[in-house]
Amino acid sequence: MTLRRLLTGLIGVPLFLVLVLFAVANRQSVVVGFDPFSPEAPVLAAPALPLFAVILAAVMLGVVIGGSASWFRQGKWRKEAKTRRAEVSKLEAETERAHREAAAARQALALPAPRREAA
Repeated sequence: MTLRRLLTGLIGVPLFLVLVLFAVANRQSVVVGFDPFSPEAPVLAAPALPLFAVILAAVMLGVVIGGSASWFRQGKWRKEAKTRRAEVSKLEAETERAHREAAAARQALALPAPRREAA
Protein backbone atom coordinates (compact mmCIF):
# COMPACT_ATOMS: atom_id res chain seq x y z
CA MET A 1 0.00 0.00 0.00
CA THR A 2 1.48 3.33 -1.01
CA LEU A 3 1.77 6.33 1.27
CA ARG A 4 -0.51 8.36 -0.97
CA ARG A 5 -3.26 5.75 -0.77
CA LEU A 6 -2.86 5.52 3.00
CA LEU A 7 -3.16 9.31 3.39
CA THR A 8 -6.18 9.36 1.09
CA GLY A 9 -7.86 6.80 3.30
CA LEU A 10 -6.90 8.53 6.54
CA ILE A 11 -8.15 11.92 5.34
CA GLY A 12 -10.82 11.04 2.78
CA VAL A 13 -12.89 8.56 4.80
CA PRO A 14 -13.33 10.79 7.89
CA LEU A 15 -14.03 13.81 5.67
CA PHE A 16 -16.69 11.84 3.79
CA LEU A 17 -18.27 10.75 7.08
CA VAL A 18 -18.33 14.35 8.35
CA LEU A 19 -20.01 15.50 5.12
CA VAL A 20 -22.64 12.77 5.38
CA LEU A 21 -23.34 13.63 9.03
CA PHE A 22 -23.52 17.33 8.11
CA ALA A 23 -26.02 16.59 5.34
CA VAL A 24 -28.20 14.43 7.59
CA ALA A 25 -28.20 17.05 10.36
CA ASN A 26 -29.11 19.92 7.98
CA ARG A 27 -31.92 18.51 5.84
CA GLN A 28 -34.44 21.29 6.48
CA SER A 29 -35.41 23.35 3.45
CA VAL A 30 -34.44 26.99 3.22
CA VAL A 31 -35.20 29.72 0.71
CA VAL A 32 -32.24 31.83 -0.33
CA GLY A 33 -33.38 35.35 -1.11
CA PHE A 34 -31.39 38.13 -2.71
CA ASP A 35 -33.85 40.95 -1.97
CA PRO A 36 -32.76 42.99 1.09
CA PHE A 37 -35.89 45.18 1.05
CA SER A 38 -38.58 42.50 1.46
CA PRO A 39 -37.13 39.38 3.06
CA GLU A 40 -40.61 37.86 3.59
CA ALA A 41 -41.45 37.80 -0.13
CA PRO A 42 -38.20 38.18 -2.03
CA VAL A 43 -38.36 39.04 -5.70
CA LEU A 44 -35.03 37.36 -6.42
CA ALA A 45 -35.20 34.00 -4.69
CA ALA A 46 -33.91 30.54 -5.37
CA PRO A 47 -36.23 27.57 -4.94
CA ALA A 48 -36.34 25.93 -1.53
CA LEU A 49 -33.25 23.76 -1.11
CA PRO A 50 -31.87 21.70 1.77
CA LEU A 51 -29.55 23.76 3.97
CA PHE A 52 -26.61 21.43 3.43
CA ALA A 53 -26.91 21.85 -0.36
CA VAL A 54 -26.85 25.64 -0.03
CA ILE A 55 -23.80 25.58 2.25
CA LEU A 56 -21.90 23.01 0.18
CA ALA A 57 -22.67 24.92 -3.04
CA ALA A 58 -21.38 28.13 -1.44
CA VAL A 59 -18.17 26.39 -0.32
CA MET A 60 -17.62 24.85 -3.76
CA LEU A 61 -18.23 28.20 -5.45
CA GLY A 62 -15.70 29.81 -3.09
CA VAL A 63 -13.11 27.13 -3.89
CA VAL A 64 -13.62 27.60 -7.64
CA ILE A 65 -13.43 31.40 -7.42
CA GLY A 66 -10.37 31.31 -5.14
CA GLY A 67 -8.60 28.72 -7.29
CA SER A 68 -9.30 30.71 -10.45
CA ALA A 69 -8.04 33.93 -8.89
CA SER A 70 -4.89 32.20 -7.70
CA TRP A 71 -4.31 30.60 -11.11
CA PHE A 72 -4.67 33.94 -12.90
CA ARG A 73 -2.34 35.70 -10.46
CA GLN A 74 0.35 33.07 -11.00
CA GLY A 75 0.27 33.51 -14.79
CA LYS A 76 3.36 35.69 -14.87
CA TRP A 77 5.31 33.08 -12.90
CA ARG A 78 4.23 30.29 -15.25
CA LYS A 79 5.34 32.42 -18.21
CA GLU A 80 8.67 33.14 -16.51
CA ALA A 81 9.20 29.42 -15.81
CA LYS A 82 8.46 28.58 -19.44
CA THR A 83 10.96 31.19 -20.62
CA ARG A 84 13.60 29.91 -18.21
CA ARG A 85 13.06 26.28 -19.28
CA ALA A 86 13.57 27.29 -22.92
CA GLU A 87 16.72 29.21 -21.97
CA VAL A 88 18.09 26.25 -20.00
CA SER A 89 17.47 23.91 -22.94
CA LYS A 90 19.25 26.30 -25.29
CA LEU A 91 22.23 26.64 -22.93
CA GLU A 92 22.45 22.88 -22.38
CA ALA A 93 22.54 22.31 -26.14
CA GLU A 94 25.21 25.02 -26.49
CA THR A 95 27.29 23.47 -23.70
CA GLU A 96 27.06 20.02 -25.28
CA ARG A 97 28.16 21.45 -28.63
CA ALA A 98 31.11 23.22 -26.95
CA HIS A 99 32.14 19.96 -25.22
CA ARG A 100 32.08 18.10 -28.53
CA GLU A 101 34.14 20.84 -30.25
CA ALA A 102 36.67 20.87 -27.40
CA ALA A 103 37.04 17.08 -27.56
CA ALA A 104 37.55 17.24 -31.33
CA ALA A 105 40.14 20.03 -30.91
CA ARG A 106 42.02 18.02 -28.27
CA GLN A 107 42.19 15.04 -30.58
CA ALA A 108 43.37 17.17 -33.50
CA LEU A 109 46.15 18.76 -31.43
CA ALA A 110 47.22 15.58 -29.70
CA LEU A 111 50.84 14.64 -30.16
CA PRO A 112 51.55 11.35 -31.85
CA ALA A 113 52.70 8.47 -29.70
CA PRO A 114 56.46 8.32 -29.30
CA ARG A 115 58.25 5.83 -31.57
CA ARG A 116 60.47 3.28 -30.11
CA GLU A 117 63.63 2.82 -32.04
CA ALA A 118 65.07 -0.61 -32.37
CA ALA A 119 68.49 -0.80 -30.78
